[in-house]
Amino acid sequence: MAGGHAHAHSSADELSRVPVDPRARVVLVAVLGAVLVATVLGVVQLWPEHKPRAEGGSNAFAAPGVTFHDARVLRVQQPCASVRESEQQTSCGQVVVRVLSGTQRGARTQVPVAPEVSTSGLRAGDTLELLQTPASNGRASTFSFFSVERDLPIGLLAALFVLVVALVARLRGLLALVGLAFGAAVVVLFMLPSLLDGHSGLGVALSGSAAIMFVVLYLAHGLSMRTSAALLGTLVGVAITAVVGLVAIGQTRLSGVSDETGSLLSSYVRDLDFQGLLTCAVIVAGLGVLNDVTITQASAVWELRAVAPNLSRARLFARAMRIGRDHIASTIYTIVFAYAGGALSVLLLLYFYERPPLSLLSTEQIAEEVVRTLASAIGLVLAVPVTTAIAVATVGDRSSSRPLPRDTDPTDPR
Repeated sequence: MAGGHAHAHSSADELSRVPVDPRARVVLVAVLGAVLVATVLGVVQLWPEHKPRAEGGSNAFAAPGVTFHDARVLRVQQPCASVRESEQQTSCGQVVVRVLSGTQRGARTQVPVAPEVSTSGLRAGDTLELLQTPASNGRASTFSFFSVERDLPIGLLAALFVLVVALVARLRGLLALVGLAFGAAVVVLFMLPSLLDGHSGLGVALSGSAAIMFVVLYLAHGLSMRTSAALLGTLVGVAITAVVGLVAIGQTRLSGVSDETGSLLSSYVRDLDFQGLLTCAVIVAGLGVLNDVTITQASAVWELRAVAPNLSRARLFARAMRIGRDHIASTIYTIVFAYAGGALSVLLLLYFYERPPLSLLSTEQIAEEVVRTLASAIGLVLAVPVTTAIAVATVGDRSSSRPLPRDTDPTDPR
């Protein structure tokens, strides 16, 4: 998430010659092996049943008998100037469409839309998704606006993202995208349905996050002791974030239901632990930043050892931490502003009501963002010295009389 941090400057040959302490190698591999076994067992134990969640499938959240249909925009009317005009449904505030599916395919109708929808750039030729309410009590079937169909522009943006990554980051970038796809699969196929099954949010988050990190880090950065040191530092950071988040959520009495989405979900999923869901969100939210700082710190230690083989471990740690402190400072800004941007509409509403700044912390939505930000930040900050210490303990000293095994990363093209 925090951009612009160079992870390596030495040549691949120089880094491959950095020695690794054999005892540290054994300990590191053993610890990661134990964590991997625990992760697999956790995923197996918490694997969801994937049973249907609501009667009626995807339409259940609307109303019985309601169906979804696409419609082509023919004309967009100007927003109504007043509430009275809107209630009278005059020639304003509506969109004229042609239905593209269902029993009324080809029918021409008009549906009211919110002013912000009609002024967002909506024009003839766009596609909308409509809700069709079935006829009842002598009333004819009606259509209402649900959303704008955005598959094409979002797909083009995603394709541009993949192209840019492939051109700039090449193989490493493509492998990172594969890891990202794996992470998305873990979230969709394991974490979400497991949470809906009522499993512990903490257990689901730790198992899923560890599984993601094992695959993502080795795919993006290669199979090496350097990556392994970063991985262990990441896992420690995840554990710290989990503990801090769990305690903070309990002490602040957060319910985990802060908006309409949470309220709607609570009405349909009775056995969902919303505090556990919030704990899971805190942990998952910090994964990307943790990955960034830990791999940077591990790479910094390898770089420093490559150019200063006779540096003592204490001085190696101190110099690597200078890099880490700069990274912490820039990444803290990244976290805070990212969460502030996500809650900007809530902040605007509270500012509009002229609430005192400190009173904002009492609102559920703001308190959630604050807890999520601070818990992730604490895990991030503590992961830096932990990862640095692990990497320093892992690399060897070329000045020692006994030759040490080299760290190898045959997939690293740098």
